[in-house]
Amino acid sequence: MRAPNPALPRSAGLGLGAAALTLLLAATPATAIVGGREGAEVPGAASAVMVLTSGGGVCSGIVVAPDAVLTAGHCVAGVGENRVHYRDETGRPVLAETAARSLHPAYDGDAIRGRTRSIDLALLRTREPLPARFVPAALSAAMPRAGQSLTLAGYGAARGGDRRSIGRYRGATLAVVEPYGPSRILVWLKAPGAGGCQGDSGGPILDGAAVVAVAAWVKDACGGLTQGILLGPQRDWIDRTLSGWGASARW
Repeated sequence: MRAPNPALPRSAGLGLGAAALTLLLAATPATAIVGGREGAEVPGAASAVMVLTSGGGVCSGIVVAPDAVLTAGHCVAGVGENRVHYRDETGRPVLAETAARSLHPAYDGDAIRGRTRSIDLALLRTREPLPARFVPAALSAAMPRAGQSLTLAGYGAARGGDRRSIGRYRGATLAVVEPYGPSRILVWLKAPGAGGCQGDSGGPILDGAAVVAVAAWVKDACGGLTQGILLGPQRDWIDRTLSGWGASARW
């Protein structure tokens, strides 16, 4: 697992770990996001992809430019290779190669044990532009407040350990909570019977149609307290990285 808040206890992470790629590609339609709903009407669907690792891990990702995807840092750190996964118009799976990867310089994979701050974000650049049907997400520097409703979305499992339910984009409405006080780096979300699960790391947390944070961590078990990295404080890194690739985000 990867948890960016040193004050939180060691818990179950959102990353999948060792899911088999062959299982993912063969999976029948199923659910994702504990307590969520699926369909093209779920916010962020037009900019959502999956991010796969050479070790068989599965994460979610957000298209932020025609050839750039934003995801969680722990989906990239220590990984030999990433591919961006989506299905073409015929439903056939596509694995897009990456030409460049950028891990946030403040990412710390040992944040809990070291009690240090970690910015769990990464950007991937694909070798070729993604199909035009993927609309770069609108990003927001808004700072959500306690009690506000946001949408958590991703391709993760419907329940812990259920690898066959990975691969369907779903979303759920959760409320912003402040269990450890307000933060200018993190947002915490919680709702009865709903929350992130394995494979949802890197998925969008949306205020309406705009992405305000990236899902990174869930406490204890799937469907529990879910944490995301706010994008506003990281705008400079996002913009500088994309600029170096000849791209720009929509803010």
